[in-house]
Amino acid sequence: MKIAQVSPLYERVPPKLYGGTERVIHYLTEELIAQGHEVTLFASGDSLTKARLIAPIEESLRLQKQKKDPLVYHVIMLEKLFRCSEDFDIIHYHIDFFHFPFSNRIKRKHLTTLHGRLDLPDLAVLYKVFDQIPVVSISQSQRSYLPWVNWVGTVYHGIPEDLYRFYPAKGNYLAFVGRISPEKGVDRAIEIARQSGMDLKIAAKVDEVDKEYFQEVILPLFKKAPVEFIGEIGEEEKNRFLGEAYALLFPVNWPEPFGLVMIEAMACGTPIIGWRKGSVPEIVIDGKTGYIIDSIRDGIKKIKEIDQINRKECRDHVLNHFTARKMAQSYLSIYTKLLYG
Repeated sequence: MKIAQVSPLYERVPPKLYGGTERVIHYLTEELIAQGHEVTLFASGDSLTKARLIAPIEESLRLQKQKKDPLVYHVIMLEKLFRCSEDFDIIHYHIDFFHFPFSNRIKRKHLTTLHGRLDLPDLAVLYKVFDQIPVVSISQSQRSYLPWVNWVGTVYHGIPEDLYRFYPAKGNYLAFVGRISPEKGVDRAIEIARQSGMDLKIAAKVDEVDKEYFQEVILPLFKKAPVEFIGEIGEEEKNRFLGEAYALLFPVNWPEPFGLVMIEAMACGTPIIGWRKGSVPEIVIDGKTGYIIDSIRDGIKKIKEIDQINRKECRDHVLNHFTARKMAQSYLSIYTKLLYG
């Protein structure tokens, strides 16, 4: 097949540091190429890929010192795409709903993976207008907020099988990876660490919109618990960081659509202690690859029971269900269905 993958421009593909969506696009693109397909990637010019790269901007937007208007460059990207749309059998969008009025009007077959939350009220209004656009969810939980739209599949994220090394020995600290924001629940992670008496290492980015929250709410909590704030880390650093952890805390306070770090941690053998929110019950096997909790008290209790989790079983769970190969095969099945019925 001749496939176009259309990425957001905020991070390169793959991202240098934080960036789950772009990381997944990278894994999918490279796996499709490995399986013999011809892929064109629309992404920032600093992206690293075996695909043909078409770039509307030289460097990804978020890490640029001089801020640029993201709308401008996404419009340019769509124009570049539509000028050569006849070159592709299918176009796979990962840019939310931005392209809907345009992709709805071209003849090329297309689909959109929705990577974000779908529980916001305005989205219901939008998707009642665009209820025929073919879309893919990344968990069953994610799609539950808009059951009437044109879902053509659910595809869980996957990572390359050999990307993360297995760490058979348990670590001696709790880990948190993600963004510092209210919905990610880092305050809960700090409280669990404080009450359990375990060290907590936080590898997270702080977006501009969350700086005030970080400084006024989270930083004061560091004085009350054994916390080490590391900041953003890339893929190479993440392997050791997750692999040497006792458990990954995933205390989300929102309907997380997937949570890539959960499968990254389990691939290293590290179990998850995650809140019963969003996709967590679809990814973590309670009592087998970690624990699903409903409160800080639950989290403290389950930390004491982590020794009952087999780290090899955590890794096997990822290899059986969350690989890039499995993800690519699932998307290829959807492509084929859309093209040939």
